[in-house]
Amino acid sequence: MSDLTMRNAGTNALITGGAQGVGLAVARQLVEEGCKALVLLGRSEDKGRVAVAELEKRGAEAIFVSADLADPAACLAAVETGVKRFGSLNALVNAAASAARGSLVETTPAMFDEMFAINVRGPFFLMQGLVKHLLETSQPGSMVNVLSVNVHGGQSFLSSYSASKGALATLTKNVANAYRRNRIRCNAVMPGWMDTPGEAMTQAKFHDAAPDWLAKAEAAAPMGQLVKTHEMAGLITYMLSPQSGVMTGALVDYDQNVPGIIGE
Repeated sequence: MSDLTMRNAGTNALITGGAQGVGLAVARQLVEEGCKALVLLGRSEDKGRVAVAELEKRGAEAIFVSADLADPAACLAAVETGVKRFGSLNALVNAAASAARGSLVETTPAMFDEMFAINVRGPFFLMQGLVKHLLETSQPGSMVNVLSVNVHGGQSFLSSYSASKGALATLTKNVANAYRRNRIRCNAVMPGWMDTPGEAMTQAKFHDAAPDWLAKAEAAAPMGQLVKTHEMAGLITYMLSPQSGVMTGALVDYDQNVPGIIGE
């Protein structure tokens, strides 16, 4: 097999939101690249069982951990569970997030706190747990945070969401700088509008979207499609792998619209 095919053969990863959407796409890609040990963190036990069965059929060993990202203790415990099961973890993908709607004037303190608990505090303590483990065992490691192009500003109805992703972008760079001499890398990918089951539910819940919302959205997109999780997964697994070398602190836009460019 080529180096590309097996570039994550030494990767033991924990993936949040790993039972669906971006997280599951990354898990599948990791297995294709040789990864044999996966911890999927999420809320739905049913989805978790299905995802684990699929990944094991593909040749990996996988476990599902049901946890609330808003609970720091649960996040730290998930890392410990993975270490106990596989002996070590050296990779983390923070893919899960809340994308609840709310403008500046609509967002309540409770909505704001929940957004930051899931989108910032959860990833913070998952990274803390993994980095502590890597430092204690003197291992290199790699982390990827899934952000959003909303880091550049965002729509008016995504005020707290955009702020939370901006906070995680800053945290990505802070962590990258702090642990680079320990060979612990931290990068992020910032996707645009994505085609995921979660987005379909969001469109129906918050925007009363018709069943053909995806077809209409893709027809209007510059490249005729929304971001596909299976395509973006390869970028994330590259960032996790040793092939990405010294890459750290990078925030990579993954979209067909160029930030700062107005019109055509």
